[in-house]
Amino acid sequence: MKNRWVLWSAVSVGAMLLLFLVCIVIATALFGDRDRLVGGEGVGLVEIKGIIVDGQETVRQLRELKKDKRVKAVVLRVESPGGVVGPSQEISAEVKGLARVKKVVVSMGSVAASGGYYVSAPATLIFANPGTITGSIGVLMKFSNIEGLMGKVGMKAFTLKTGKFKDVGSPVRSMSPEERQMLQGVIDSTHAQFIRAVAEGRRLPVDQVRRIADGRIFSGEQALSFKLIDRIGTMQDAVEEAGRLGGIKGEPELIRPPKKKTPVLDLLVQGTAEHLGALSGADKGMSLDYRMGGW
Repeated sequence: MKNRWVLWSAVSVGAMLLLFLVCIVIATALFGDRDRLVGGEGVGLVEIKGIIVDGQETVRQLRELKKDKRVKAVVLRVESPGGVVGPSQEISAEVKGLARVKKVVVSMGSVAASGGYYVSAPATLIFANPGTITGSIGVLMKFSNIEGLMGKVGMKAFTLKTGKFKDVGSPVRSMSPEERQMLQGVIDSTHAQFIRAVAEGRRLPVDQVRRIADGRIFSGEQALSFKLIDRIGTMQDAVEEAGRLGGIKGEPELIRPPKKKTPVLDLLVQGTAEHLGALSGADKGMSLDYRMGGW
């Protein structure tokens, strides 16, 4: 009787796994490659959503559309408060390279600020809604200090290091003036890189950009007056303009880059890791961010 119950349980679990795999295969067949069915010319679409922590997938998509001869122009939809400096710069460099070959039109959603603006600046044309939050040209480096809390509970921390700056930013001790000066130098350098990137991408004098590069945010209407964007308009406006710039007559067809082939197991593991990372917090450790404060 016991063996029969074990056998029945194993068969049930196997059937459920088989059904799960069949559902994934069917979903992939129905939706996974639907954008490849576009046969004629069209406008490519790449979306940047959420905090920018890794630019490799966006870079891959931009390169795919750059090689696709059907794609006559590209729309970059940005819905992001920014993110880590390195990935933002990688995406920005790819947008810049693509814009030399094909017209790139940015459509800003509700938020396209800091790193979200950084990746937009090299585009051919930038659209934003009147109430889009953008700008925030600045650099952010956040630290926490729990030295007082540790003192209250009677805990002490000790660090062995190879250089005086090796544990800079440690949460268990106060930061020295020399450390603050060193970190400020890093921040000032990356801030200057941001200013130069905006000035070059928007074809504005560096001094003009520097005057508004104090981290302030703008509405879409304000950004237009400062020449940080080109036009007030919706996503559809951006798509239609990209089609016109690409020489497409009528309403352009949207072409998305082919999806990255990811094994089912890897997809499940990746989703679980991302969920756990979100629960544990994204601000652990030291990072230099082109990101709006509070995000």
